[in-house]
Amino acid sequence: MTDNYPSTTEKHLENYLETDKPEEACGVFGIYAPEEDVTKLTYFGLYALQHRGQESAGIATFQDDRVYIHKGMGLVSQVFNESILQQLTG
Repeated sequence: MTDNYPSTTEKHLENYLETDKPEEACGVFGIYAPEEDVTKLTYFGLYALQHRGQESAGIATFQDDRVYIHKGMGLVSQVFNESILQQLTG
């Protein structure tokens, strides 16, 4: 993991702009699974999609009115570890 995005962040949903959207060359994985560990399911989904864009990876989870985000440069296995995945509640 690089220092470009050193930690997991928490933001209120109203702080997002309408213009903040995925770019052309990215793989996007979404999941809705109440009562499941969506963070780990998302991690494995991104791992399967990483051939679509190997420059960076990120996960955003949503709970109540908060969005939890972690992103970084590199492969999925380089950007995330168990500690980071546990911080992404939702």
